[in-house]
Amino acid sequence: MPRPIQAHIDLSALEHNLQVARRATSARIMAVIKAAAYGHGLLHSAGALKAADGFALLDIRDAVQLRENGFRQVILLLEGAFTPDDLPLVDEYDLACVIHSPHQIAMLDSYPRRGGLSVWLKVNSGMNRLGFAPSDVCAVMEKLKSHPAVRDITLMTHFSHADEASGVAAQLEVFNAVAAPYRVARSLANSAALLRYPATHADWVRPGIMLYGASPFAHGSGEQHTAQQLGLKPVMTLQSRIISVRKIGVGERIGYGGVFRAEAPMRVGVVACGYADGYPRHAPSGTPVLVEGRRTGILGRVSMDMLSVDLSTLSTAEVGSRVTLWGEGMPVEEVAQAAGTISYELLCALTARVPVVV
Repeated sequence: MPRPIQAHIDLSALEHNLQVARRATSARIMAVIKAAAYGHGLLHSAGALKAADGFALLDIRDAVQLRENGFRQVILLLEGAFTPDDLPLVDEYDLACVIHSPHQIAMLDSYPRRGGLSVWLKVNSGMNRLGFAPSDVCAVMEKLKSHPAVRDITLMTHFSHADEASGVAAQLEVFNAVAAPYRVARSLANSAALLRYPATHADWVRPGIMLYGASPFAHGSGEQHTAQQLGLKPVMTLQSRIISVRKIGVGERIGYGGVFRAEAPMRVGVVACGYADGYPRHAPSGTPVLVEGRRTGILGRVSMDMLSVDLSTLSTAEVGSRVTLWGEGMPVEEVAQAAGTISYELLCALTARVPVVV
C-alpha cells in the first residue's frame, strides 16, 4: 500500500473562484498559472480556467504545452525571453512577452522577423524588482512603437503593497503619469488589487492566489480578508492519516531536539506527512490541523516524513484517522500564518512524491 498522503484538487472550486474574480471586474482576466498553477498542476488547472481571457506563466515550455493542447487565449511570459533563442518560439506559438530590461530590447533588435511580437512593457512603479524606471519609459515606448519586430504593446506594472494597509496609491500615481500619453492596453492589478482597488483594473487584471482559494490578505488589513469572507473556495486539500498513536507522560519530549515537552499526560498521533512532502519544517507546535474534522495542533519538530499531533481531546482518533493539513475546513493561509510564511509558499512547495487526485 502507498503512503496515505494525497493532495485533492477540486477543479470546480477553480471555476468558482474565477467567477468571483469575474464578478469583481469588467476587465479582461489573465489567470496566473505559473509554478505549475501554484502547485495544482498546469493542464488540468488551465482547463478549469478555460473561461479566462488569458494565462500568465514563466516557462516557455509550459506556454508551448498549453498551445499544443488547444488553448487559444493570450499567453503571457511574465519574465519575457531569457535568450534570443526564445523569440522564434514566442513568435511561432503567438505568445505575449514581457519586456522589462534593456537586454531584452537588444534581443528584439537582433530578431529578423517583422511585426510578429506582442510585447508587454513593464514599468517599475516602486517595487524595484523588474521593469524600466519611469524616466526611461518614454524613450523605450518610442523605440518599441517603431520597432520592426513588434506588433502591439501593453503597459504593465506590479504592486508591492496591494495586500497591506499602505495600499497602491503611490505606485498607481507613478504608473498613471507614465501611461497617460499612450493609448495602449494596461495591466496593473494582482489578486489583492483586483479585490480591493477598482481604480487599478484597467484593461487586464492578473489574479493568482485568489483563483486557488486562498486570501491575498491573510496578513493584511481590512474587514473582509479571509478566503471564506471573500467567497473563495479552497482548491487543494492536503490530507493524510495517522499511522501511530502513543501515550506520553509529564516531562516527556517529542521529536528531534525534544523541542516539545509534555506538561500533562497526552495522547499523540503520528501523521504520514513531513517536509519532504512540502509541509514546512519550521511550523511550530500548535500549528492547526484537522483530525477527522476536529481541530487540533502539531507537536514538536516536523520530520522529513512525519509530524506529530495532539490527540488529548480526541478520544476517538486512532490509527487510520484522516488528517487534513490544509484545504477544506482548514484554510491554507491560517496554516501559513502559524508557520510564519504565506499560503503561496505552502501550495507551491508540494513535492512530486505526493499523489495528486483531481
